[in-house]
Amino acid sequence: MIAIKEFYYKPNLDERERASNSYLMSLVVIIVGMPLPIVNLIASGIYYLGNTKSTTFVRWHCIQVMFTQLFLFLINAIGVTWLLLILLGDWEASNYFFAYVAVLLGFNLSELIGTIVSAVQIQKGLHPKWWLFGDLTDAVMSEMDYE
Repeated sequence: MIAIKEFYYKPNLDERERASNSYLMSLVVIIVGMPLPIVNLIASGIYYLGNTKSTTFVRWHCIQVMFTQLFLFLINAIGVTWLLLILLGDWEASNYFFAYVAVLLGFNLSELIGTIVSAVQIQKGLHPKWWLFGDLTDAVMSEMDYE
């Protein structure tokens, strides 16, 4: 799920702290963001905007975090909407709903674990690259060579 690589240069301590904070920020916001899936996405976007003039390493990880938060926003928004339709509408809780909730919880747990692993690896000066999201981040920042 997460490939640990070397970045094309050795980031200094300040860069590692700022890049690591992009992951840790999503953990702090999770307390507020659980019932409202958009909160983590907005917080990640604000953190990125505050670091647009940062080094490539910091911006790369801010973008990767935004991609993960966008994915979680989409699957959590579907789950919250479905739950509201059950609670406030005339929909019934079905096995499909409970299966979706189980998958949703699996994705959220995986993201939580991946976030902690990534923050720790960045502190060590390594470059965690998430499956799919790392490739999307590379595509966005295609002018740089990370290999």
